[in-house]
Amino acid sequence: MPRSIRVEQMLDAAVGVFSAAGYHAASMDDIAERAGISKPMVYAYLGTKEELFIACVHREGTRLMEAIVAATALQVPPDEQLWRGLRAFFTFVGDHRDGWAVLYRQARGQERFAAELAEMRARMVEVVAGLLARVIAAGGRRPRPAELTPMAYALVGAGESLADWVVDHPSEPPETTATRLMNFVWLGAGELLRGATWRPPVTPE
Repeated sequence: MPRSIRVEQMLDAAVGVFSAAGYHAASMDDIAERAGISKPMVYAYLGTKEELFIACVHREGTRLMEAIVAATALQVPPDEQLWRGLRAFFTFVGDHRDGWAVLYRQARGQERFAAELAEMRARMVEVVAGLLARVIAAGGRRPRPAELTPMAYALVGAGESLADWVVDHPSEPPETTATRLMNFVWLGAGELLRGATWRPPVTPE
């Protein structure tokens, strides 16, 4: 069996075990058994349990980002690009529930994996900020990083929270979930992107 196929087989097994048991309770014996490969071979190919978990986070994160980037590469209006990106995101979550559990329910709770998650989140924010910049430019305004980045983080955070809900509601189509988030965020964000702002009332001290 080619090395690349063996590695994918081990990563598939590891993602399943980490998702079901959690990082601490997962054992290399269980992962090796599920992959149908000897434990020494798992160590030889992917290293310690921590290194194996990081490899799982990298693979699932890369798959997620590739799906989003591919969905937003079409020459369609920016709001449709964003909706397509959200749909790809929720489709990934629905199709790879174990992978999502590893990324956000297991890795998120472990300080040692914070750097890997922060890097993946920054890449996602960068993609979303690019889409928002195109919306602003299409409206005749000049995009400003100080304006875009916080909005991108807010949208990514909302998507992550809704994704956790999707995992527990498998019957909802990703198109519906993406449309829910667009309606919740976009109707308000659309005014903000056009330059409208809300300010708190000035009250006397």
